[in-house]
Amino acid sequence: MLIPFLVSKVHNAKVTGANLEYSGSITIDPEIMEKGNLRHFQKVDIYNISNGARFSTYVIPGSSGTGEIALNGAAARMVAIGDRIIIAAFALLDERELNSLSSVILIMDDNNKVERIINGKL
Repeated sequence: MLIPFLVSKVHNAKVTGANLEYSGSITIDPEIMEKGNLRHFQKVDIYNISNGARFSTYVIPGSSGTGEIALNGAAARMVAIGDRIIIAAFALLDERELNSLSSVILIMDDNNKVERIINGKL
């Protein structure tokens, strides 16, 4: 049996952009992607802390070192610049894999810099 488990979470990121004229996705600073183990084209769930919206999209890299977190296409309608969001990535794991993998949680500051990293066993 495959079980969905959280493998990566970016908590309390601030939306820096919303671009309706793009085909879709969330643009994330590659430095945040690397620290959070997020990959280009990986599916993620977005939870808008500011308005309660919840939706899925996929990751694309933005400009390194900028703290960029921008929603594109239809997803841009789900946020406003300045909203706080959670970005969550899950993997389908076999029960035998559960004890061998760790999740990573990034706690972000007001400037989308990593304030703290929490690693936990699944």
